[in-house]
Parts: sequence; structure tokens; C-alpha cells
Amino acid sequence: MLGEKLFALAGLGDIMKKISKPKNVEAYIASAPKETQGKLKELRAAIRQTAPNALEKISYGMPYYGYKGRLAYFAFAKAHIGLYITPPIIQEHNKDLEIYETAKATIRFPVDQKLPIALIKKLIKARMKINEAKS
Repeated sequence: MLGEKLFALAGLGDIMKKISKPKNVEAYIASAPKETQGKLKELRAAIRQTAPNALEKISYGMPYYGYKGRLAYFAFAKAHIGLYITPPIIQEHNKDLEIYETAKATIRFPVDQKLPIALIKKLIKARMKINEAKS
């Protein structure tokens, strides 16, 4: 299954096996450890403020946002919160992201650090601009 492969690549396989599949983003956040829930709410708010017309749903067991195509996903893990945003966003903003662990479509924000909300909004806006140009 594509979802299981995505979770395994993101290092979320064990966590996702332990929790039931949430029906909505509120349930997803409520399934997270208490100490992570505030940051997930913050991340959700940043995405929704930046892309108020984006579709919000659960896809592959995690929050998904769609705006004229795929915008972003996010997920919690033991030591980080992952923001999944399709290329070329991470590559185009690699200087801004150099203090974070990244992959082609993944940014890992350590749970023991403050979320870079301004940077997250900048990345979401950049993906929106690409999606708008394609539609």
C-alpha cells in the first residue's frame, strides 16, 4: 500500500500501527502525545491562515491540505513533526531550511524546538503559487 510505504519512509510506520486511523484532523491531533498537540495545532493554524480555501482532510492517515493540487501533509513522530511538501519547495528554500533535517519532500521540525511559523507560511505560499500557475 502506498500509505504504508509513505509512513515507513517518513519513519512513522511503528507509530501509525499503534494508533487507530483518525476520521478528521481534530482526531489526528488528539491522538498525538499531549506535549506535541499544541505544536500540531499551531502548524494546522499556520497552514489554514496561509491557505484558507485549502481542502483539509485525512489522507494516508495524516492531515492533508489541497489547494489546486497537493499542498502539504503533516505528521507527528516521537522526536519530530514532519511537514511534507512536494518538490521543488524544499530545494528552492534550502538556505532557510539548513538547520532542519530534510529530504526531497520532507522537513523534520524537532518537537523540543519552537516551530518556525513564518518559514512554514512562506513554504506554503510558495507551493500555492506553483499550484496556481499549473491550474
